[in-house]
Amino acid sequence: MKHVYYTYLLTILMSMAGAKVSAHDIEVANSEGKTIYYTYNTDGTSVSVTYQGTYSSSYPNEYTGDVVIPETITYGSKTYSVTSIGEWAFSYCSSLTSVTIPNSVTSIGASAFEGTAWYDNQPDGLVYAGNVAYEYKGTMPANTSITLKEGTVGIASHAFSDCSGLTSVTIPNSVTSIGSYAFYRCSGLTSVTIGNSVTSIGSSAFWGCSGLTSIDIPSSVTSIGERVFVKCLALTSIKVQIENTKYDSREDCNAIIETASNTLVVGCKSSVIPNNVTTIGEEAFDKCEGLTSIIIPNSVTSIESEAFDGCLNLTSLSLGENVKSIGENAFNKCSALTSVSIPNSVTTIGRRAFDDCPSLTSVSIPNSVTSIGSSAFEDANLNSIYSYIESPTSSTGSSFDISNYINATLYVPYGTKEKYLATDGWKNFTNIVEMSETALKKVSASNIDEAKFFSLDGKIISQPQKGLNILKMSDGTTRKIIK
Repeated sequence: MKHVYYTYLLTILMSMAGAKVSAHDIEVANSEGKTIYYTYNTDGTSVSVTYQGTYSSSYPNEYTGDVVIPETITYGSKTYSVTSIGEWAFSYCSSLTSVTIPNSVTSIGASAFEGTAWYDNQPDGLVYAGNVAYEYKGTMPANTSITLKEGTVGIASHAFSDCSGLTSVTIPNSVTSIGSYAFYRCSGLTSVTIGNSVTSIGSSAFWGCSGLTSIDIPSSVTSIGERVFVKCLALTSIKVQIENTKYDSREDCNAIIETASNTLVVGCKSSVIPNNVTTIGEEAFDKCEGLTSIIIPNSVTSIESEAFDGCLNLTSLSLGENVKSIGENAFNKCSALTSVSIPNSVTTIGRRAFDDCPSLTSVSIPNSVTSIGSSAFEDANLNSIYSYIESPTSSTGSSFDISNYINATLYVPYGTKEKYLATDGWKNFTNIVEMSETALKKVSASNIDEAKFFSLDGKIISQPQKGLNILKMSDGTTRKIIK
């Protein structure tokens, strides 16, 4: 399906605003004497067909009539394989009537043939460019099931974008790549079978496939782009074939983990993070609106940027005791989160890490924290902030909403109030209270045989009160609990 708004927007950005996409690196005549423009690919051995000049609109109609793309080209003394056609490569070459694409081309960028006579003359339905499934043209009927023909080598970027009528797709073993946004917002898609030759899945390939419940990643996949399964709200089962050497879904965790780095790169609402994962990757749970609780195990040392961004229904968060850094926007827009206790291992809380968490009323910041990014707690309705930082600095105190400075009570270690009042950021709080020096001592001195809760003044209470509580375990150890 061709997206009129998308095309119009990019045309405006590129033609009127002059937005640069790429510039051709070399130009080589084909066997018919027609010049074709190329950019080098990062592998150093292949090239991509592109447009002439710096912008796609720089030279209108640089391609006309019949164009034959060769499998290889020689430039200087080196031979390159032609493996892809870049986005907008032939766009608005209105006189392009025919194009011959070799088997070596396995990927095609978005709008590569937009506005060409060749594309305009194609009938509605799935349009192929060579052996690549280029784009579904026209409106797809409801309840459409597609099996790509054997011999298809790739699925182009945006090939099925916004095809809400698509319910199932079978990708044959001949396909090696799934382009970015290939199935973007295919809201009716419930079944995907990925062939065992696919090596790469492009960014946002299945973004917004809200009906998709399960996905199997074959052993051949070695590259998974960003945001691949974002907004797949029904997704509960993620499996990676055990023979895959790049990724795994160990311990039936319903997630994709990069094996070598132990980084969880894709999660869903039913994911359980194994206790050998060390990093929660960027956008791993981005906009996972069905996620209500998550336990970060003690093996995790880093939570990267936007890892849980937009998890609107996350109410329970347990951070492991070895987390060192919480990235930018890591828990941004977690609007149902009410409290968070940051372990005494965290040194860095990134910019806007807990921004726009309106239900967040209580936070505990340990002494280990040395840096809190700007607006880390912007738009959080905090009424209790427990800071255990003994030597406050301006790099930790300028991260709160103005309403927090006015309305929240800042609890600080005994004997440090004057330090906080003298430190930029922290001194903006209108209500700073020192925590009792004797509370923990009273609890530690109590002679009990089972776990009990204590108030800050050392009195036994039947259940945790709102705010900070002290829990003494039967083995004599104590923990701070926030309710």
